[in-house]
Amino acid sequence: MKALTPPLWQPSPRDLSDSSLAKFARSCGFEPSQYEELHRWSISDLEGFWNALWDFSGVIGERGETVLERKSDGEMFGARWYPQAAINFAENLLCGPDARIAIIEMDESGRRNDVSMGQLRRRVSQAQQGLQRLGIQPGDTIGAILPNNLDALVALLASASIGAVWASCSPDFGAPGIIDRIGQVLPKVLFAVRAYVYNGRQYDIDENVAAVLAGMKDLQHLVVMGERLALPEIPRTHCLGWDELCKAPPAPLTFQRVPFSHPLYVMFTSGTTGLPKGIVHTTGGTLLQHRKEHVLHCDVRPGDVMSWYTNTAWMMYHWVISGLASHAAVVLYEGAAIIKRTEKNDVGILWRMAEEAGVTHFGTSPRYLAALIEVGYEPGRQHDLSALRSVLSAGAPVSPEQYDWLYSAIKRDMIFASISGGTEIIGCFVLGSPLHPVRRGEITCKGLGMAVDVLDDRGASIIGRKGDLVCTEPFPSAPLTFWGDNGDARYHAAYFEARPGIWTHGDLAEQTIHNTVIIYGRSDTTLKPGGVRIGTAEIYRVIEAQPEIRDSIVFGYPVDGDEDIVLCVVMKDGMPMNEPLIKRIRTEIRQKASPRHVPQRIFQVGAVPYTLNGKRVEGAAKSMAMGKPVKNLGSIINPECLGEYAALMQGS
Repeated sequence: MKALTPPLWQPSPRDLSDSSLAKFARSCGFEPSQYEELHRWSISDLEGFWNALWDFSGVIGERGETVLERKSDGEMFGARWYPQAAINFAENLLCGPDARIAIIEMDESGRRNDVSMGQLRRRVSQAQQGLQRLGIQPGDTIGAILPNNLDALVALLASASIGAVWASCSPDFGAPGIIDRIGQVLPKVLFAVRAYVYNGRQYDIDENVAAVLAGMKDLQHLVVMGERLALPEIPRTHCLGWDELCKAPPAPLTFQRVPFSHPLYVMFTSGTTGLPKGIVHTTGGTLLQHRKEHVLHCDVRPGDVMSWYTNTAWMMYHWVISGLASHAAVVLYEGAAIIKRTEKNDVGILWRMAEEAGVTHFGTSPRYLAALIEVGYEPGRQHDLSALRSVLSAGAPVSPEQYDWLYSAIKRDMIFASISGGTEIIGCFVLGSPLHPVRRGEITCKGLGMAVDVLDDRGASIIGRKGDLVCTEPFPSAPLTFWGDNGDARYHAAYFEARPGIWTHGDLAEQTIHNTVIIYGRSDTTLKPGGVRIGTAEIYRVIEAQPEIRDSIVFGYPVDGDEDIVLCVVMKDGMPMNEPLIKRIRTEIRQKASPRHVPQRIFQVGAVPYTLNGKRVEGAAKSMAMGKPVKNLGSIINPECLGEYAALMQGS
């Protein structure tokens, strides 16, 4: 039996009485202490729960009488929510008094630009009029190659106000990566910058933009944004500057209300196993899921300030900007999370920003936390974080040691929420809560309205053992379809083929006796030595604690019908890879994980392959080691590092 450790944080009497989740529970007939009963009600009376959320969170729009239509009893796939509803996404975000601060725009130089809701509405009005002059109508697609700044958000909200469909990439993507994504949706309008700033350097992307345009034969309009506004000559494409698009004086905004299931975003998977899947997310599903997560689970209140270090391609960008609907301000930051300096790296820029802006909800990733731990940076001792109430992390599992560090180095009186879901649902299956204690290494609770379970190969629900993370009832933020030919069939094959009628997410997970959840990593990177499934997160946890090692990657290598575990490590400068270190690694993995986790082969490499969104690409490393081609190199930010993986097994 696992030892029970005391929680790192406990809800206060105020959390149990005055948080929005506590108030919502009471409005539904439950005490705040009865979360498990509230959750069971939310997944058994779907109509009652989602209607209650709609009303409690103040969704703007017409709801209609019908909540849910299924193709047949118990069927998840193809479920349609609120078929009579009429809503507009931008109308719900551009809310509140003119004077309230809506956006805090910041960058590496320390520049700050506060934008009121009235100013934001006026900017969106001008962009909306410009798009209407270009003939944009509901259902048209708009693409964007833009950094995380005010103009990008204005363009997105103008698109949504009309009912157009938005698909965006970060400007640091290469041309093939952009074409593989935005090229799929055949946009009528493309917004693009010609340069962006990162790590103190300006990067010219004219060549990339030209290559993208050459691959989009049917593009009608290119809108060039940013400081470098000289317009390129593009055959068959009308080019104009951002200022020209927005030249009309501000006018009252109009909002085209659309059906609940009307497409809002096309989000793209990482694309490391083939062409990125274009996941179509609905207007109503995105809005309702984000209202639930922000208002109830994150306790976002009017006047709060939300930030998340992200780019415009990652779903956390779309998640955090929805905070506007809660009357919170949103920080938009363009630049690097850690700025490399000749004398000393600047690791504190995001925390200076948080202090200056009064951030209440700070979003990050385990990789960033690991970087701070490595250099010994303690934000709570360097900055006034009195406004901070919650730190959130997404993108990968957070190790128990990182939980400890968060509460010792940042702040003891805060809610840390590791959240997990993904691009596929533009939200969370499991996340935090103001009503639950925070336990090291464990995700606090299952999201309301999400019938989350962990199943074994028999299809039985299991506790205390690893299995597949699933969802057994419909939820509004499930994709509408996949973009392109045979979209429904490809969508069904991705999530419903493994278990008919049940969403199988692709994560290896464990439910605990506290009804918390531990995520061990993606099922497609799960290791199976001796036929036993184990997660990579437990190995990474041990490796990240080694002071000599900068980074690592783990994958399985087929050997005579079985599988060897291969560990590749990147050493810190001046640190040797030697037998004592290898022995220590194996001993600690054996002691802290299990004998099955011990890698049979350990190699030193120069770099670890990562996606453009900062996730390790175990599949690419494995493919190269096996002598197989890597699909879609355009999704990998540093593909040049893969060459040495091809030579790993030669002579081993």
